[in-house]
Amino acid sequence: MRDKILNIRIIELFVFFVIWMVVFSVPFFNQRISNEIDWSKVIGQWITMISFLIIFLLNTTVLVPKFLFRKKYSYYIISAFLVIILVVGITVSLRQIIAPPQPLGMPPMDLGPGMPPMELGPGMPPPMGYKPNAPPLPKSLFMIFIDNLILSLLVVGVGTAVKMVSQWLDEESRRKDLEKEQLKTELALLRHQVSPHFFMNTLNNIHALIDINADDAKNTIIELSTMMRYLLYDTAHGQTTLKKEIAFIESFIALMKLRFPGNVTVSLDIPDNINDIEIPPMLFISFLENAFKHGVSYKAESYVSLKMEQVGKQLKCNITNSKHSQSESVDESYSGIGMANIKKSLKLLFGNDYSLHINENEKEFEVQLTIPIYDNKMLSN
Repeated sequence: MRDKILNIRIIELFVFFVIWMVVFSVPFFNQRISNEIDWSKVIGQWITMISFLIIFLLNTTVLVPKFLFRKKYSYYIISAFLVIILVVGITVSLRQIIAPPQPLGMPPMDLGPGMPPMELGPGMPPPMGYKPNAPPLPKSLFMIFIDNLILSLLVVGVGTAVKMVSQWLDEESRRKDLEKEQLKTELALLRHQVSPHFFMNTLNNIHALIDINADDAKNTIIELSTMMRYLLYDTAHGQTTLKKEIAFIESFIALMKLRFPGNVTVSLDIPDNINDIEIPPMLFISFLENAFKHGVSYKAESYVSLKMEQVGKQLKCNITNSKHSQSESVDESYSGIGMANIKKSLKLLFGNDYSLHINENEKEFEVQLTIPIYDNKMLSN
């Protein structure tokens, strides 16, 4: 997260540098249009631009972070206005001393029809008998001050806008990073809570199997050990392989079968040639656990079905289960991190590239999840 914030700061400084380099080069290139460069005019304009730069820096580095971002709007407006008045006043006075305005020449003299007007340079006496119109008056200090004041307000506005955009990008980056960290925490909690009741019931079943069928009890312990190893180690890095996820699902289903009578049909349809791509762990277990929890009845015929297939650049998973009168609705059925957090997790992991559809009727509950495949691996969180 610090690297992202640093990159935003570097980009912001680079943009500021380029803008001001362009601004300071304008007076020089304007003077190069003619054969000679009037350095007094260039220096005078640079003095004004330095004042704009000072106002810009004070606004973006001090006033905006200290007042505007802390929602002290009145302090910001007053402080910005005082800074503009002070800097512009000093600059106008300094420019009058260092680079005073050149005296204006006489208006061009009209030489008659078909003749171009003759320019009269500064200090050049007009020809005898020439009575020009009133010469243009030099701009007063007050008007110079007003012009600089207006330009300073524009500089402050542009600087504030750029700073606010940079702040928004910074906060957006922080928000996304925090959401990802929260997602990792939620997924870690999910890995450690694949129902404690499930483990307790499995241990009880193993205890009962020891006296009935020792070989089945040993196989069940192996399945449970495989699940625990996956939860504790294989998913610790936030990425796993599809084959490991499938092995976990198979162990989960095998252990769940111990709890239910013979009237429960469990089917698992996964092609043997499916690609072993990388995926975020524990994507399907919430839906599968929910299917067993709410789709199985000890009294009526019940079923749980999971089908997975790879179609082009997508991985499709379909989980269906029977629904009985005592089953809860879609909005109430999910435990663990909940449906809202499941959708949020998928959004953070895949953006808008995934699809999740839940269909429900009186007899069946169905989850259709489609996630993308990016260059033989899934988008990392």
